[in-house]
Amino acid sequence: MRIHLTSVFVDDQDKALRFYTDVLGFVKKHEIPLGAARWLTVVSPEAPDGTELLLEPNGHPAVKPYTSALVEDGIPAASFAVDNVQAEYERLTARGVTFTQEPLAMGTVTTAVFDDTCGNLIQIVHTD
Repeated sequence: MRIHLTSVFVDDQDKALRFYTDVLGFVKKHEIPLGAARWLTVVSPEAPDGTELLLEPNGHPAVKPYTSALVEDGIPAASFAVDNVQAEYERLTARGVTFTQEPLAMGTVTTAVFDDTCGNLIQIVHTD
């Protein structure tokens, strides 16, 4: 068994697609119209056939209170692996990304957390 798809709820699919592709560097995999929304996924360019991230509209009534509570408590909605958190922090900061947690080493794990501009906090992590 392996993870095929996971999702983050976003307040604007177009804005999310721009952020996740133009800023973070993911690649659009699927864009299928579904009424007012789309089945919109991105993947890592390093693993184009790997796990897809669904940029899911936050229209369900339970989503906004849930995501707002996570952000208010500083809890990331997702965690992305990187080779070097400090280097990724510097790259993303230079691209205008706002971090709510700067790189923090905790034993063999280093993390940082940023705002994805679409209603979520996202953690980046690497292990030594």
